[in-house]
Amino acid sequence: MSKKEEAKEFLRAIDMPEAQCNDLCCYAILALADIIEERNWVTAKNEWIRIHDIMQFTSMNYGVTYAENTRETFRKQALHHFRIAAIVEDNGKATNSPNYRYRLTEEALLLMKAFNSSHWAAQINNFKETHEGLKEYYTSKKRMKKMPVRINNADFEFSPGKHNELQKAIIEEFAPRFAPNSECLYVGDTIKKDLVKNDVKLHELGFEITQHDKMPDVVLYCENNDWIYFIESVTSVGPMDPKRIDEISQATKNVTAGKIFVTAFLDLKTYKKFSDVLAWETEVWVSCMPDHMIHLNGDKFLGPRKGK
Repeated sequence: MSKKEEAKEFLRAIDMPEAQCNDLCCYAILALADIIEERNWVTAKNEWIRIHDIMQFTSMNYGVTYAENTRETFRKQALHHFRIAAIVEDNGKATNSPNYRYRLTEEALLLMKAFNSSHWAAQINNFKETHEGLKEYYTSKKRMKKMPVRINNADFEFSPGKHNELQKAIIEEFAPRFAPNSECLYVGDTIKKDLVKNDVKLHELGFEITQHDKMPDVVLYCENNDWIYFIESVTSVGPMDPKRIDEISQATKNVTAGKIFVTAFLDLKTYKKFSDVLAWETEVWVSCMPDHMIHLNGDKFLGPRKGK
């Protein structure tokens, strides 16, 4: 079986829709893993590469040439869907930047290395326990009703899905407990990127984030304390690790309000999965235990508690 056919088998095994199992998507996943016909899947890599690199790799190693004006086709047909399925991540640069790159997620890399090996069954079962198949995700989006959510005393609707389920919990459960009387300055949606975006207030506070920059999933502002909460809703990728903290800090270097960095999870199992990469001096909130926070800065909160 050719590597292209094996790549198609891999994509089907992780429940990608048939439209994302076509030749173009197969070549994209092979390029991301740096797999040529002569290599085994265990040699897969996850180096940062551009769409241009994917096209060059395909031409050089598989003899299939795509015109330069098909870059958007690669982005829309393959990489966009791979990101939603959490098998690919980007480096957070502006999409029109020459430095914008993609790579396989660590989870996808481990899975790919096990493909066609004795470890495959165990790895694919573990992957499916923590990742919803994109085919089922797209089907459920059509089947499920949107989730109503009240933001800044106005009614909105989130598209269905675990990521938005967690964002809804951040707005309705986290904010009243830990950011009382705060205003939501930004929250996105998996369908509508800028569901709420107060450009005027963001500008007043000193934000320089452009339309191409990757905003945190939720931004809250508490005027009483002059605090800004940057919150990432994490179900499969994107925690507040040192790299993400640096990206947000650079984009908000003129913001003088106090900055609070929070990673939100749906459950403890997902939190434990990311616990070793979370940055110090950040906060963790888990929606299944909404009254509690995990503070990754013990010296600030260390001390005896009343009644203990």
